[in-house]
Amino acid sequence: MPATTITFQFKDGQPAQTHVAAAGESVLDVALNNAIQLQHNCGGVCGCSTCHVYVDRGGDDLPEISDKEEDFIDRAENPRITSRLACQCVVNAGMELVITIPPQHFLGH
Repeated sequence: MPATTITFQFKDGQPAQTHVAAAGESVLDVALNNAIQLQHNCGGVCGCSTCHVYVDRGGDDLPEISDKEEDFIDRAENPRITSRLACQCVVNAGMELVITIPPQHFLGH
């Protein structure tokens, strides 16, 4: 089976990072497993909007957005048409995602 890769880009100027993901992992899981700082106040259960990301490529391969996720994205800072919650972006084999992590300036608040 082809590997799934996720390239993380950062709005704060950090260099991009590409990591391999296992089928069934969320984008949030992959970020945290690779020491990428991505806030997740609710623990990754679609209970807040702090793990908000932009899916720049591969979004059509992700599970369809739920009404609950969409409601939380509406509360996120600077939502876009490509906005998703990283905890809800569960990957399958053979995907190639490019994810931009918005500034996490609200950390600690």
